[in-house]
Amino acid sequence: MSFPIRFAPIRRAALIATAALFAARVESAQSAPTQSISNSASYSSSQTSLPQLAELALPDAPVAEASAAGEGQYSQGGGGFHEGKHGLLHRLTFEIGGGANAPISSSVTYGADFTVGGGLRFNPHFSTLIEYQFLDDKLPGALISETNGAATGGHAHIWSFTLDPVFDLFPKASNDVYVTGGGGFYRKVTTFTFPMATEFCSYFYCGTGYVPGTVGHFSSNQGGFNFGGGYQHRFGSMYGDTSTTAIFLEARYLEVLSPAIVGKSANGLPPVTIDADTKVIPVSVGVRW
Repeated sequence: MSFPIRFAPIRRAALIATAALFAARVESAQSAPTQSISNSASYSSSQTSLPQLAELALPDAPVAEASAAGEGQYSQGGGGFHEGKHGLLHRLTFEIGGGANAPISSSVTYGADFTVGGGLRFNPHFSTLIEYQFLDDKLPGALISETNGAATGGHAHIWSFTLDPVFDLFPKASNDVYVTGGGGFYRKVTTFTFPMATEFCSYFYCGTGYVPGTVGHFSSNQGGFNFGGGYQHRFGSMYGDTSTTAIFLEARYLEVLSPAIVGKSANGLPPVTIDADTKVIPVSVGVRW
């Protein structure tokens, strides 16, 4: 009966050891998640520091502008092209032409004319040209006969620089009608000629011939004006639209405000009389671009 009592202290020690071992395992189990969380936090902290270092090492990336700003830049670029297309160089316009002119006054007869000009096209309807024109007209026989044979021929040369606006009625059409007119400076030289002997030479021989030589002239500087209109046909461009290059046919009334010459001698010739105001109608064909 004493056997149970003898083993009581041993049982008591075993229970105490078992309780201590269980407590140690519980404490170990609780510390393990804490350490895992601590390690995870440490790893996360190290990962977070890398972008922070990158941000310190690298410059800031450019911020993309808003789409509206981008569209504004594109619009400005397009506007620059539009402005360049319609800039000063693209507003320049030129013309060249020639033809014949018919007289209205008695101081000249039929002749030829040549015109060249350049200027600015302000809009599709309106442009302004500075024109140089040269007219070569024969003198009428009645005027030459006043020299009593001292002259057998003659001509009147007229040079001019004028400012001439042009208004196109149908600027977008292939077939257009326009009106024009202006005024400026005119110089007129009336020359009387007589045949003079002149030596001609070629590769094989030399001979004597006769050419009209000047025996007297009158000259004057004055103002004048012109007005008229014409038809022009525009060529199609390579893109299918209508270009600014066109051929034209026009007629104008031209009046040179030249002074009258009454009973005056030209370089010793018999006195002659020339009416004031030289009036002609030049008819020209040419190209404008």
